[in-house]
Amino acid sequence: MAFITPESTGPRQTQAIVVAAPGGPEVLTPAEVEVAAPGPGEIRVVQKAIGVNYIDVYHRSGQYKVPRLPFIPGMEGVGVVDAVGVGVTDLSPGDRVGYASNLGAYAQVRLLPAAAALPVPEGVSDEQAAAIMLKGLTAQYLLRQTVPLEPGDQILFHAAAGGVGLVACAWARHLGLRLIATAGGPEKCARALSAGAAHAIDYRAQDFVARVKELTDGAGVRAVFDGVGADTFLRSLDCLKPFGIMVAFGQASGPVPPFDVQMLSAKGSLYLTRPTIMTYAANRPRYLAMARELFDMVARGVVKPDVQRRYALGSAADAHRDLQARATTGASILVP
Repeated sequence: MAFITPESTGPRQTQAIVVAAPGGPEVLTPAEVEVAAPGPGEIRVVQKAIGVNYIDVYHRSGQYKVPRLPFIPGMEGVGVVDAVGVGVTDLSPGDRVGYASNLGAYAQVRLLPAAAALPVPEGVSDEQAAAIMLKGLTAQYLLRQTVPLEPGDQILFHAAAGGVGLVACAWARHLGLRLIATAGGPEKCARALSAGAAHAIDYRAQDFVARVKELTDGAGVRAVFDGVGADTFLRSLDCLKPFGIMVAFGQASGPVPPFDVQMLSAKGSLYLTRPTIMTYAANRPRYLAMARELFDMVARGVVKPDVQRRYALGSAADAHRDLQARATTGASILVP
């Protein structure tokens, strides 16, 4: 694709992935779409790399509602500002930006609210930024904002060999936390340990509740971070110490079924929260501070962007199939 010059401020034709109706990976359809000139408060971005995340699966399948159909999926990307709308004063054509909380990423060119754009430091490549922004900012709000954690606290993190999990393993070690990881199989457990987990539980071969109790001398953990959902939620409550916090931030195995809230009192006056990055990112000063902390962790070598798989934009369906089959570790990206 030819680079769009800053002077090209009119509507543009571009390639994108469009979903007309919820369904499996096969509904991810390559199409040519028109991208308008940026309106007030908007920028237009020529994308260089696009992140693939499990939230994209939720949107595609209908587990999470989208504002309208058809829609372009994807929440994360990195590119160069092509044009700016009226009222945008802190960004200019040629600036390199990333974002992690706005639908419409699966496209070569897209519009974006200027308030959603984050500056990408020179030392971070396009692919690294696309691999780390959503996952890294998720790890940031989980470990640094959602739960008050102190050095020495023990926590349980499910699916720790995935994109968010590997970042969390490294960040938790830096913070002095003892992260107990779960993962599927010896290879994934080894990746979690290498990234910084204190212990790893192969949920295919071990009872994770019994193993957590063993590792904590029967006390349980301060918090459970669960992006898996239906398969792990209820049993994870048994891993918590009294007054512990269950952080449900995803549902890769399906939504958590309704349950009796009295269960939280019976298991030790537990807390439950369901945070989303969109809520944290809605406050721009906080969003910028989160990004600064993330990129500082990258610059210091604490967090290492881990691009394991690259797909052409038109092969987005293959990326989703691999992600849902749990055939991936680290991050996957689309290359426009």
